[in-house]
Amino acid sequence: MNLIDIVNEDHKNANTANMPHFITGDTVTVHARITEGSKSRIQIFQGVVIAIKERGRLSGHFRVRKISSGIGVERVFPFHSPNVEKVEVAQKGKSRRSKLYYLRDRSGKSARIAIDYDRK
Repeated sequence: MNLIDIVNEDHKNANTANMPHFITGDTVTVHARITEGSKSRIQIFQGVVIAIKERGRLSGHFRVRKISSGIGVERVFPFHSPNVEKVEVAQKGKSRRSKLYYLRDRSGKSARIAIDYDRK
């Protein structure tokens, strides 16, 4: 084990062990800690996972997109961030792509992801 691996192990968050397995197309609910001034609270962000990058690495992150008041909102959550309290899979989606960036250009029924009833 080299020095970089040792440093990466120290910076990993313990919450990632409890994180459920999800793939692109799944609808997830992310409980993120938001700090406003001296106060902090938990903010819930629910949307479709449109991208996952470097899942097992320290720099890994996932991108979640939702439509809020008719406007698309995307947030990037690092896997090892201490601000991500909890991630729950609300619905499993069926997708053939690893990146669903085409959903940015779609709205309404064409932006829906089919539900995968077979996946456990």
